[in-house]
Amino acid sequence: MNAPAPAAATPARNPGPSWGYRFLRLADRWVPEPLFRPARAFGTAVALLNMREQRRHSRAYLRVILGREPATREVFRHFFAFEEMLMLKLRVADGRPHRGVLAPGCSDFRRFLDTPEDALLGTFHVGHSDLVGFLFGGQEQRRVSMVRLRVGNSHDVEKLGATFGRWVSFVWVNEGENLLFALKDAITAGGSLALKCDRLEHSSRAEPFQFLGARRLFPFTIYHLAIIFGRPVYLCVGVPGAPGESVIHSSPRWLPDPSVSRARNLESARAHFQVFLDLVESLLRADPYLWFNYRPLNLEAPARP
Repeated sequence: MNAPAPAAATPARNPGPSWGYRFLRLADRWVPEPLFRPARAFGTAVALLNMREQRRHSRAYLRVILGREPATREVFRHFFAFEEMLMLKLRVADGRPHRGVLAPGCSDFRRFLDTPEDALLGTFHVGHSDLVGFLFGGQEQRRVSMVRLRVGNSHDVEKLGATFGRWVSFVWVNEGENLLFALKDAITAGGSLALKCDRLEHSSRAEPFQFLGARRLFPFTIYHLAIIFGRPVYLCVGVPGAPGESVIHSSPRWLPDPSVSRARNLESARAHFQVFLDLVESLLRADPYLWFNYRPLNLEAPARP
């Protein structure tokens, strides 16, 4: 894994005004939901008009998954789904009860939760996945270090970190001299490590996988870390469930086999990742508005010779 570039003079930041998150939290306390939700929709429409780059990437993604040119109302729906996820994070950070429930077929992850074993947890910018690490820590009372990009106005992450600080800590990918050493320190200190596995920034390990009709590059660092440190891998995403719940989908357990070669382990890891990517794609085809990557779709891999 490459060391991160030196910090820029102006740190990266989320779109929107610096006071936006605090305004949402304040309004949520005092404005009735029948009035507040339309106000959030209006704010989303304003954001849609001003966020040209994100709007373009949203439209490009929807064009691929819908198989046709998306209507403007569908792009708005994509933006509004993200806004509602942000609102949920702020509400959970303020103490609103919310829990994760496992989807059917997650018996390996259930067994993992019932043991003191630590693991590498891979997730994606999908649906409620941003909450999975916090729910894992607070609900299951398990220590987890979350690998995140620090930005200048991450009030939602800061509040969630404060609420779940007993169990959750952060490894900032754009800080420190060597990210690999920071990850090693987090792993050897105990607890699980949660990484996003769908964006290529800050990862020198990428592999092509079939996703949304093409072979696209995805970070593969989590499996290299698993081989180095002998940790199991679980891939997880969260999607909306019943009120007050997120439904968590998890892959089966993957553990490197020390009795076989590194190449054999990586071959097995590729199959494990592809199966879970197929699950993610099926969730997105059921609800296309849960893909919260408002940036270009993962690059297509060069054609095989």
